[in-house]
Amino acid sequence: MKFIVGMLIVLVLGLVALAILLLIDRRADHAEWNRLAALQPEVPARFAPEMVADLPEPARRYFTYMIQPGTPLLPVAEIDMTGKFSLGPKEDPRYQPMEARQILAVPEGFVWAMRTRGGMPLSGSDSGQWTRFRVFGLIPVARQGRDPDHTRSAFGRYVGEAVIWAPAALLPGPGISWEAVDDDTARVTVRHGDLSQAVEVTVDGDGRPVTAVFQRWSNANPEREHRLQPFGAVMSDFREIGGYRLPFRVEAGNMYGTDEYFPFYLAEVIDIRFPEGEP
Repeated sequence: MKFIVGMLIVLVLGLVALAILLLIDRRADHAEWNRLAALQPEVPARFAPEMVADLPEPARRYFTYMIQPGTPLLPVAEIDMTGKFSLGPKEDPRYQPMEARQILAVPEGFVWAMRTRGGMPLSGSDSGQWTRFRVFGLIPVARQGRDPDHTRSAFGRYVGEAVIWAPAALLPGPGISWEAVDDDTARVTVRHGDLSQAVEVTVDGDGRPVTAVFQRWSNANPEREHRLQPFGAVMSDFREIGGYRLPFRVEAGNMYGTDEYFPFYLAEVIDIRFPEGEP
């Protein structure tokens, strides 16, 4: 009897500890989200084609398609999405319905808060500082971050996603440069402190971006070793939001352009917003 009571006490204390850890993590999510949202300029400049006149031709096409003249330049974007997220390898992807919300604030950071539906429910968040996911809302299954490998990998992700959903963050300026790759592809390089990430965006004749491809620092490989490997996203279903033309359907995955590629991330956007900057 004493053994059973002791086990129950240990179980209850364990659940309390997990609940406290969950509360701490959610507060960290909220604080980081608010920090990034506050980076939005209070009085933004407005887009004019002259701002990109000196860029390579495919980059000019990209910007003049994505941002209409006179649009306030708001580099911080919030995205609500549903879709599917793979919990397995290419041979058995085990796609799960997901819903997520995200804030992008290149080059400072991002937060992606996600949960799956069906099967074994997974929930948690990715950011420039951490990766934290749980099953059944409480039991940790992934908890990492605040190390050079995670920081470098996360930086690649949110720079790549800025090409997709936050073009105002990639206009030429300090730490941002563009170069031509070919007639329809331009490469943007973003530098922030010790971090640097290049992303190649390919556009169609109108300037609509079709793919965003880059070498990402990742351990998503059989050896679980961090190394550079191709990552890519395919964009479609563009819609106008506040003077921006942005994709509402995105699929992405590791090893893009190779036989090992499969899209583990299939996003259907519900809404895109640009939070107001603090006075």
